[in-house]
Parts: sequence; structure tokens; C-alpha cells
Amino acid sequence: MTTFHLADTDDTLDVEVRELIIAGWAGREQAGIDEHIAELKEIGVKPPSSTPLFYRVAANQLTTAPDIQVLGDASSGEAEVVLIGTAQGTLVGIGSDHTDREAEAWSVAHSKQVCAKPVSKKVWQLDSIIEHWDDLQMASYATIDGNEVLYQEGPVTGLLHPADLLRRFGLEQPQLAPGQAMLCGTLPVIGGVRPAQAFRMVLKDPMTGRELEHRYRIESLPVVA
Repeated sequence: MTTFHLADTDDTLDVEVRELIIAGWAGREQAGIDEHIAELKEIGVKPPSSTPLFYRVAANQLTTAPDIQVLGDASSGEAEVVLIGTAQGTLVGIGSDHTDREAEAWSVAHSKQVCAKPVSKKVWQLDSIIEHWDDLQMASYATIDGNEVLYQEGPVTGLLHPADLLRRFGLEQPQLAPGQAMLCGTLPVIGGVRPAQAFRMVLKDPMTGRELEHRYRIESLPVVA
């Protein structure tokens, strides 16, 4: 069970996430998709068979914890909007599709499963922002060698609108069923994909001045042969 806090009311919702989906290659424009494909091709990742693709990941990989552990030093984060289905409607958070890049070179699906998926405890109701969704801004910051640097930045217009994304997933309405959660695609990286000691993601709503933020630390475990 994961506890989320509604940012506007500070009410809490306990959600049992039973199905976790990663929407990959979910750019709105083909040029953006091609840029992400080229970015990952540089580290050996094969192009997708189609776009978008919906990867299934073990539901217990979703976490609001401030720390995660990974095997080796070849993983990195990706800021993504997160949709969470509940009986009270679909929630919106900010999260990270933390991914093992070595595994990604031989199987994207397996690489998604290897690492935890950190998400923010604070969330918004999707209904409260769906009408001005394209005004939202997303950014991420990576702590590398002790210094926090801008890692990703841009509007969510680079990614599929939730109504379109969920329609392609097979849903008629822009709402997830209770117990479903979906990470909704990422933005290009500034300076290339690389590991970090910590990762921070921010989702901004300029219309209201609200922000969602989550920061997590990454502990690299030794690879023993």
C-alpha cells in the first residue's frame, strides 16, 4: 500500500498499486521520438518496434522512498509524469523511470524491471489540470560529483496528452482504473545520459503556481561475479 497526499488539501489516499506500466517512446512529435531514439542508440539501445510501447513492470517497484539501491553504476533517472488510478479518480505525480543502461542495451523491457521507480508523495487530481495540461512544465536535476546540474527541462507538450496516451493504451476515458499506475514518457537529456548520486524531479503548473517535487538518492551496490 502506498500513501499519497493531495497537494491542495493535504488529504491522504492509500493506494494499492497492482499494475505498473511504463509508456516508452511516448513523444507527441516524431522529431522528439527520433531524438530520444538517437540519444539511446548512442549507448547501444535498439530502436523500438513501434511507438508508443507499454512496458509492464512489477507493481512493487513503485516507491515514494527517498533512497533506492541499484546494482552497479550504469543506471540513471528519467523524469516522467505519473498517473495513478484510484476510486476517487486519477492522480498526477512526478516520478522517475530509473533504468539500468547496461541491461537496456540488450533488452529495454528487462532494464525497466531492474530498478525501482521513485514517485512523489504529493499529487494532484488529474481533473484539476486536464483542461490546461499543455501549460505544465517538467524538469530534472542530477547530482554528479557532488554538484546538482540541470538534466532535463521542457514543457509536457513534448509528450502525448494523457487523453491520447490512455486512448492508445486502450482506454476510452483519460482515467486509469483503481490500482493502475503509469509513467508517461520522458524528455531529452541535456548533456547525455549518465549516472548520478541523487536525482530530483519537478512538475510545475504555471497557471496556479503549484509544484510537485521528489528527490531520491541512489546507492550503487557492487557487482560480484
